Amino acid sequence: MSQLSEQELRRIAVFQKNEITEHHIYTTLAKRVQGVKNRRILTQIASDELRHYEVWKRFTGRDIAPDRFRVWLYSMVSLLFGFTFGIKLMESGEQKAHEAYGRLVGSMTEINSISRDEEEHEQALIMLLDEDRLKYTGSIVLGLNDALVELTGALAGLTFALQNTELVVLTASITGFAAALSMGASEYLSTKSEPGAKSPVKASIYTAVAYLFAVTILILPYLFFQNLYLCLILAFAGAIGIIALFNFYVSVAQGVPFRGRFLEMSGLIVVVAGISFAAGLGIRLFFGVEV
Repeated sequence: MSQLSEQELRRIAVFQKNEITEHHIYTTLAKRVQGVKNRRILTQIASDELRHYEVWKRFTGRDIAPDRFRVWLYSMVSLLFGFTFGIKLMESGEQKAHEAYGRLVGSMTEINSISRDEEEHEQALIMLLDEDRLKYTGSIVLGLNDALVELTGALAGLTFALQNTELVVLTASITGFAAALSMGASEYLSTKSEPGAKSPVKASIYTAVAYLFAVTILILPYLFFQNLYLCLILAFAGAIGIIALFNFYVSVAQGVPFRGRFLEMSGLIVVVAGISFAAGLGIRLFFGVEV
């Protein structure tokens, strides 16, 4: 073993801490995840991470405690958003560590072994994509997209047609609730008519709940503020925020590009809301409606 500098030893200590931390994360997830295959893969990866820790320990000559906050954080993220999302999010950081290994001392046999393990981890993780929330991503997209596009357009039109926050909230709430039920029923019939592993009931529930979630976020500003223009701006901000968060989730969990999907959905909202804005203002002027 070649003599390492103090700086290299400090970097190895960081890698060592990362490995023991990820060992505890994978061990925690293995206890919670459903399915024998998923549990076996996670347990194997946890074992590999512990072995990597022991490799780095031979260089530093000391034990290093895991980062308890990261263990808690990724365990909670996985519990709330699914183990696939939590693991993929963590693996994105592990890929950076994999690149750093090669820059440290490329001639180390142990480092080459760790690098091979990291590549195997990534392939094994692909097999873990077996969660309901990922199976029904299409249903969630349907609910969110329809709610965001339709209701932002409706809110723009209602804002300038009714000129009253209470009336806007009442009208948008009734419209949104009815539309959520309609979308859920349509998704149920659509899924039922297509052969596959998805449950029509679950698909309809995911669609309706996603729609209602988006409706709630969009009308919240009208419940707290009286300025119609401020409410409309905040509703738009909420819509863009939902699009950004959901597309980030999908991009991490399924490994798809973020930017294209985000710009496409955002663009649709802007176009539809702009047309609805003009329509609401035009209808109000044409009929001479004063509320």
